[in-house]
Amino acid sequence: MENRRCLLKMVDVAKSFPGVKALDGVNFSLEEGEIHALVGENGAGKTTLMNVLGGVLKPDSGQIFIEGKETDISNPLVARELGIAFIHQELNLIDELSVMENLFVGNEPVTRKKTIDWRAMEQRSLEILEKLGLDLDPHQIVRRLPMSLKQMIEIAKALVFEAQIIVMDEPTSSLTEGEAEILFKLIKNLKSHGKGIIYISHRMEEIFELSDRITVLRNGSYIATKDTSSTNHDELVALMIGGDPGQHFHKDESLRKDVVLDIRNLSGHDLVKDITLQVRAGEILGIAGLVGAGRTELLETVFGIYPPRKGEISFLGKPFKPSSPRASIKAGIAYVPEDRVAKGLFLDFDLYENIALVKSERDAIYGHTHLPKMRTEMNPVIGTMGIRTPSPRQQVKNLSGGNRQKVILARWVYAGMRVLLINEPTRGIDVGAKSEIYQLLKRLNREGVAIVMVSSDLSEIFGVSHRIAVMHEGRIVAVYDADQTDRQQVLSNMTGLIHSKV
Repeated sequence: MENRRCLLKMVDVAKSFPGVKALDGVNFSLEEGEIHALVGENGAGKTTLMNVLGGVLKPDSGQIFIEGKETDISNPLVARELGIAFIHQELNLIDELSVMENLFVGNEPVTRKKTIDWRAMEQRSLEILEKLGLDLDPHQIVRRLPMSLKQMIEIAKALVFEAQIIVMDEPTSSLTEGEAEILFKLIKNLKSHGKGIIYISHRMEEIFELSDRITVLRNGSYIATKDTSSTNHDELVALMIGGDPGQHFHKDESLRKDVVLDIRNLSGHDLVKDITLQVRAGEILGIAGLVGAGRTELLETVFGIYPPRKGEISFLGKPFKPSSPRASIKAGIAYVPEDRVAKGLFLDFDLYENIALVKSERDAIYGHTHLPKMRTEMNPVIGTMGIRTPSPRQQVKNLSGGNRQKVILARWVYAGMRVLLINEPTRGIDVGAKSEIYQLLKRLNREGVAIVMVSSDLSEIFGVSHRIAVMHEGRIVAVYDADQTDRQQVLSNMTGLIHSKV
C-alpha cells in the first residue's frame, strides 16, 4: 500500500453529544485501490465517523484530508463534490423508474434546449454498467430486478458522479449467499479500478474475504488498524469487546432431558417434506441448509403459519396440531422471525407494549389483564435480558439490533414458552451483542426450554447447537451430534453431495 495515493486521512476526530462522547480522537485512512473494513460493536462510533465524513455531522475537533488537502466537509453536497459516495443498507431507488433513470436521478444530462438528453443518458449508462461488468438493459424497470442487481445499481450511481471513496454499510444484509458473491466480484472490480472502499459489516467472513486493512473502534475510541493478512477472528473480537472473547457458549450436555417436541413425517409447505425430528428440553437443535432448503418454512409450519398437510406432532407427550400461530402460542411454542423489524416488532411501540403483547392478549381471553401489574412484572425481565434502554417507555425503533432481538426474546420469556423456534438469531448484530444472545439462549436451556435454531452461519451452528439437522430441498438429510461431525460433512449434505442416514 506504500506506493498508493492516500485518498482519505481522518486525524484525531472528536464528536460529542449531550452526555455522550461519540468519537474520541479517532484516526482513519484509505488508500487508492484499497478495501478498508471499519468494525466495532453497535455504538462503537462507526456511524458517527461516517456521518462526519459525509458532512451530516460537523466534528468538534480533528482534521480531514482528501488526497492530501485539508478539507471542511460542511454538508453532504460538499462530500459528493469531493467524490465521496454512500451505499446504505436501505436502498435509495425508485422502483417504477428504469435503470438509467435511477442512475441519473437529479443529475440528468440535458440538451441545448434544456430537455433531458435521453441518448446521452443511455450511452453513459451503458459505459458505467460495462465498467462494472453488469449485463443490464438501461431501460429495464428496477422493480423487476432481484435485490442483488438493485444493490449493484446503487453502486453504479456512485460512479455517475465519479466517486473515488465509496462507503458500504452492511451491503449484504438483504442478499442471499449467491447474490453476495456477485456483489463481492463487483467490489473487487471497483478496487481494481483504483476506488477506495470503506466496508462496514458485522460478518467476519466477509471482512476477511474482502478487506486489505481493518480498523477497530470501541466506545467511540480508535483501538487499532490491522493488516487483514496478519490478524484473525479472535484477535478482532478481543479488540472490539476489550478482552479475550473466550468461548461464546458452553454447551452443557446435562441439560438435555425429555423429548418436548416430537415431529413425525410432517409435510405441508412445498419445502417441508416428510420431516421427522425430536427436540429435547434444555437443548439447541441447529438447522443448517442453503437458502431455499426449507429451514424457515419448517419453523413456520410448526408455528402454524403454514398448515401441515400430513404427519403428526406430539408436544409435551400429547398430540398437537399447529392450526394457527395462536394455537401454537397457547400451547407454549414461540417463534422469533428472521426479519425482526417487519415481522417481530412494533417499532413505534415502547418496550412494555412489545413485551406484553402475547401475554396480555392471552390473559385478556380469560379476563385477567392488569396493565400496571404487568409493567411491574416486566421490569425484572427487561433487567435479566440485559436490554439497554434509558426507559422501558422508549420506542423500540430507537434501540440497536441486538437490543431489539432481546425485546422479542423477553416477550416469549414473559409469556412462559416451552419451545423456542428462532430464525437467524444474530443476523446484523455486532459481536458483543451476539455473545449476549448466546448467553440468553444458554439461560433458557437451563430453564428447560427446547430451542430449534435456523442459522446461515455455520460457525454459529457448530458453536451453539447440541445437535445439527441438515436440510436439502425440503427434507432432513442428516442429523448429527455437533461434536461428532465437521463443516465439510455438513456442507456436503447441504449441497446434496452426500445424504447421510437420518
